[in-house]
Amino acid sequence: MAKPSKRRPDLKAVPMLLSESVYLGIDIGKNKHVAGFLSKTLLERHGRFEACPALLMQLVRRLVPPTQAAAQLKGLIRHRYELVRESTQRKNKLTALCDELFPELVRVIKDPNALVALALREQFPTPQALATASLTVLQQIRGGARSLSDLKLLELQRLAAESIGVKDLIRLRGLVLEQGQLIKELRLLREHIDQLESEIVTIVDQAREGQILLSFPGFGPITAATIIAAIGSIHNFPSASALKSYFGWAPVVAQSGSTLDTSYLTRGGTRTMKQIMFLAVLQVIRLRDNEWARLYERLVKARCPFDERTQSYTGKTRVIGRVAGQMIEAIYALLMRDAELLSRVPHGQEPPSPLLYDPEVHQRHRQGQYKPLKSTPPPNVITITHLSSPE
Repeated sequence: MAKPSKRRPDLKAVPMLLSESVYLGIDIGKNKHVAGFLSKTLLERHGRFEACPALLMQLVRRLVPPTQAAAQLKGLIRHRYELVRESTQRKNKLTALCDELFPELVRVIKDPNALVALALREQFPTPQALATASLTVLQQIRGGARSLSDLKLLELQRLAAESIGVKDLIRLRGLVLEQGQLIKELRLLREHIDQLESEIVTIVDQAREGQILLSFPGFGPITAATIIAAIGSIHNFPSASALKSYFGWAPVVAQSGSTLDTSYLTRGGTRTMKQIMFLAVLQVIRLRDNEWARLYERLVKARCPFDERTQSYTGKTRVIGRVAGQMIEAIYALLMRDAELLSRVPHGQEPPSPLLYDPEVHQRHRQGQYKPLKSTPPPNVITITHLSSPE
């Protein structure tokens, strides 16, 4: 006969996962996930789990939804990337066709896919047609392009008459048809890209994140829009180091204490953001008259070896990584400060203007007058005064 179980009226089921943080356990020794979840209550009752060396506890954070500007820019930036890629494919095909039809064109017009070059190639698809054209028609097609003078037009006709391009009529007909279609497709793609960029510029100018990013030297609307779309919400990154890792510009240092001392960039991060930040740093360096460029020049002389043969410094990529890391830290600090400011503004009240990057403040920081963005309370110091003894 089974023994009847005693009922305990003080016990009741409490839902854990709805209101508590969830921890995932991973068994290091077996390299596999441990079945089940561990709640915060269970960890508090059994604190020895957290100190167990064979079990890693990682807090699962809730993903913060993107801001309004990030949600709008995400689709536009992705669509622009696809159109630019297709446009590049059309340009490559048109360049290959130019090498077959009229290879001497690049002697006069360096870019065979420029607006003037495409207009000439569409109006006169073969070198023979260009050689027999009148100078007046060529001048009308040229328009206001000052780089293409009358002497260059005459030189272009002379090269067309002596061209070594394709002579086979059957092959020539197919190339001309393909070239005409590609030129129309390229123009349509450029028109769509211009429309997208116009909309992107409008959103970036109106967004608070866009105003902060545009205040950095070398940052244009497309760069700022790409960063905003990639971040989504700055609250998803608990620290500036997490944002640098996501951008692919976090350093990894390997040291053994005696023989090994190397550092390299992390292999993680998104490839697009790594490229965007690399191009942004190069643009900042070209501008020269800013603190980031001066930091780059100072670190190149201090950290990069000098090659006597080429009379130049080598290993500048590491310095670019250092500058990119500091720029990401500054971006994180300004975006996080603005996000915290917006979270404290009551609903319906107009928020104050965002704090932008100020070159003068950056210069004062470099001169030793550093002032953090967050005001830290003064330390609790007890001052003891020595009272003079009465005589």
